Amino acid sequence: MIPDDEEGFQALTRRVSREAGLSLDAYKDKCLRRRLLVRMRACSVHTYAEYMGVLDQKPEEWEKLKDALTINVTRFYRNPETWDRLHTDLLPGLLQARNGRLAAWSAGCSSGEEAYTMAMLCAETVAAAGHPAWAERVRITATDIDRGSLERAEAGLYPQAAFLEAPEWITQKYCTRDGESWQVSAAVRRMVTVRKLDLTRELIPTAAYDLIFCRNVVIYFDRPMQERLFAQFAEALLPGGILVLGKVETLLGIARERLTLVDARERIFRRAA
Repeated sequence: MIPDDEEGFQALTRRVSREAGLSLDAYKDKCLRRRLLVRMRACSVHTYAEYMGVLDQKPEEWEKLKDALTINVTRFYRNPETWDRLHTDLLPGLLQARNGRLAAWSAGCSSGEEAYTMAMLCAETVAAAGHPAWAERVRITATDIDRGSLERAEAGLYPQAAFLEAPEWITQKYCTRDGESWQVSAAVRRMVTVRKLDLTRELIPTAAYDLIFCRNVVIYFDRPMQERLFAQFAEALLPGGILVLGKVETLLGIARERLTLVDARERIFRRAA
């Protein structure tokens, strides 16, 4: 049960926002309370005040709390129907129109599986079009707020479980075995730049990207923050650019006037050319 202590909750969230650098005021209240409760149970405490005491006594708990607040479930080729639609109907034309010079962004990249899937799909697409060298023109930015996730993305080393939804060519062509894990190839890793970015606090560059993936991230934020982010995504897309959201996410606010729905089931939108 979530503790019924509003004063304690507000005191804890203010402290976490200040000391952990997370904008918790943008999170949905129920989501935030649920994730805090996970760590409180793990520490065997029952009030927010007791949990603040744990944070004072055990500095390592800060990283565990940050992981709990920013955790994302991700895999290579997650939700295959979305990637198949992109691969078959959208990416070939987009890459052809740009002569392979495509700028993409995985916003809320977690440990990097999504960004590397984007890179592999671009490499596969340009090779099928007879322009394999174009893969070197693709630039993908992968951002997240969690330090541990970004370190895993930089390493590009993943367990077999990360490929449960991926077609065989993902590992056959673009990875090598490393013990019980798979190492993403150096050529693919060169296509991806990993960096820290807090979507709730930092400004997003305008008219910079041909393709933006932001899946299952904004659902944790309140509506004003969702509308602000969607508007920024719309502005960050170049004409003809594509935005892909999570399957349970709905485009809100002024962004609906700037983006055209391409695929309702897969939550794919395009900015007018």
